[in-house]
Amino acid sequence: MAMAIDQSDIRSSASYSTVRKSASDGRRENKRTAFLCHSHVDADLAKGLQGYLHRKGWEVYIDWEDHTMPERPDRRTAEKIQGKIRDLEMFFFLATQNSMASRWCPWEIGYADGVKDLNRILVIQTRDSRGVTHGNEYLQLYRHLNDTQSGGIGHFDAAGNGHRLSGNQVP
Repeated sequence: MAMAIDQSDIRSSASYSTVRKSASDGRRENKRTAFLCHSHVDADLAKGLQGYLHRKGWEVYIDWEDHTMPERPDRRTAEKIQGKIRDLEMFFFLATQNSMASRWCPWEIGYADGVKDLNRILVIQTRDSRGVTHGNEYLQLYRHLNDTQSGGIGHFDAAGNGHRLSGNQVP
């Protein structure tokens, strides 16, 4: 059975010191790679999730760590994001109150939906300190990445069917 990941658990991994700045480092080492769609208001959660998943064998790309991104968002920003979504193996959507209200996040998952196999799009359900799990109805179309009762993380469909992920295991 799957459970949303507590935001406090994600935040506690933000200081994980060996997180790389580039998912291309992970590809060179044959690690799993993912684009992380998130609200910039949730920078602490994004860094925490990056560290959390790094410890489980993943390299996660965060756009604001990319020094080639324009300083102010513009058309080039959108083109670069499209390229990263296409090039990286997986697309992760960090579901929070802020990402649901973002202008960019729904656009990014919509773009990913058009260019990636649906099994390569995973929603990361989170639970905030009030016990609220975030996400719109349309996010139920996608598999989700969650903690598992047996430990570790897994990916699941809307009915809760799925399996545990570890290291370089392909979903």
